Amino acid sequence: MTVRRRLLIDGRVQNVFFRDSCRGEAERAGVAGRARNLGDGRLEVVLEGPPDAVAAVVAWCRTGPPQAFVMDVVVLEEAPEGLSGFAVS
Repeated sequence: MTVRRRLLIDGRVQNVFFRDSCRGEAERAGVAGRARNLGDGRLEVVLEGPPDAVAAVVAWCRTGPPQAFVMDVVVLEEAPEGLSGFAVS
């Protein structure tokens, strides 16, 4: 079973290596997806994979890397699209 979650992460999440750190966490968990900065200062992360693995990466995103300060994470459930790999843009 594959699930998909889209996260909108607010706080000090840009220019703190969040996207690249997230890629590492996702790859270790076997989760596909992408991470990108949004123009309003938030970060968007899309995750697809086994439910437990996706949940683990979502949990990591609630804190992020040491340089980040996460204020809020909105988690949206979406239909899987069959992503592979993890892209950072």
